[in-house]
Amino acid sequence: MDVFHVIDKDGNKVRDEQVIEYIQQSLGTNACLLPSMRRSVGVKAAAEHTAIELTARDRPGLLSEVFAVLTDLNCNVVAAEVWTHNTRVAAVVYVTDELTGAPIDDSEKLSMIKLQLCSVLKGDNDKRGAKTAVSMVITHTERRLHQMMFADRDYERAHNGSAECRSDQLRPVVTLQNCVEKGYSVVNVKCKDRPKLLFDTVCTLTDMQYVVFHGTVDAEGPDAYQEYYIRHIDGCPVNSEAERRRVIHCLEAAIERRVPEGLRLELCSGDRVGLLSDVTRIFRENGLSVTGAEVSTRGDKAVNAFYVTDAAGNPVNAKTIEAVRSEIGQTILEVKESSIYSKSPPEETGGKFSLGNLFRSSSERFLYNLGFIKSPS
Repeated sequence: MDVFHVIDKDGNKVRDEQVIEYIQQSLGTNACLLPSMRRSVGVKAAAEHTAIELTARDRPGLLSEVFAVLTDLNCNVVAAEVWTHNTRVAAVVYVTDELTGAPIDDSEKLSMIKLQLCSVLKGDNDKRGAKTAVSMVITHTERRLHQMMFADRDYERAHNGSAECRSDQLRPVVTLQNCVEKGYSVVNVKCKDRPKLLFDTVCTLTDMQYVVFHGTVDAEGPDAYQEYYIRHIDGCPVNSEAERRRVIHCLEAAIERRVPEGLRLELCSGDRVGLLSDVTRIFRENGLSVTGAEVSTRGDKAVNAFYVTDAAGNPVNAKTIEAVRSEIGQTILEVKESSIYSKSPPEETGGKFSLGNLFRSSSERFLYNLGFIKSPS
């Protein structure tokens, strides 16, 4: 039995019957299983659009070039999500044919899209290369982005000084120790709380082929604490120092990659073909680098969010932002808050933490009383 205490996005008790019913159906025996990361997914035809998946080395202006290529090939972008982390970028872009409004399933056109995007994505010093594989498998966008970046090894820290630099105070703290007498490995995670944190952590453990046998989460306050008792699917705990470091680095990356650096800009305007190409071109011409993007279409409206820094990864000058807004439209492009990691860091707490000092919330006590977690004492 698993017990979850949940609230809605505003911090209130969930009372919407449709939401509750959807959760129940999603957790039922007839829920669709997500595809294995061993399946190669690149361009897929779905019911209403075609999805294009991209991974490459990140660089300023790259997103602008990608959207320009799609516009030139008569592709209308109806939705997209872009993550960047540790000099790498992954994107899932949903497109339709500009003329018909239907999914693109013509093999020759798909091949042309793939060829031109690969040409744009290739970098001079990119040892891992760019990827645009082709498949017809339907995926969960955020789950797939995690899988794409994991396969692209974004968890490997660059040694040339080009990796993004988060303050040590803002990095997640991940520890892993073996519980020899029980045959488990115990993973502890401390980081700033945010939506979908549990999803990111558990999906990463699953994709790394670990099974969670017991777990507890405390998310009361600004910080979140997670603890998991895990074994590999072969029944063994983590059995080497190299494997231990890999699990830690992968969990750190999973937590960091969803939250981009920079200033959040929100765009809302009438949708049209080439809108994203024009907007990101203006970003590039003004020296802005996009570190994350959420693109959606609601009826005839384009509702987009971009996280931006300057080309060196530093905060953007206010005059630059105003120049961009003047060119795009003051009422169309609005400035919102910076990313979660750009805010004031949480207070420091001394020493390591473990299950013994996590029993502060009612949810933890409930799990403890049911016997799903045990005190290490």
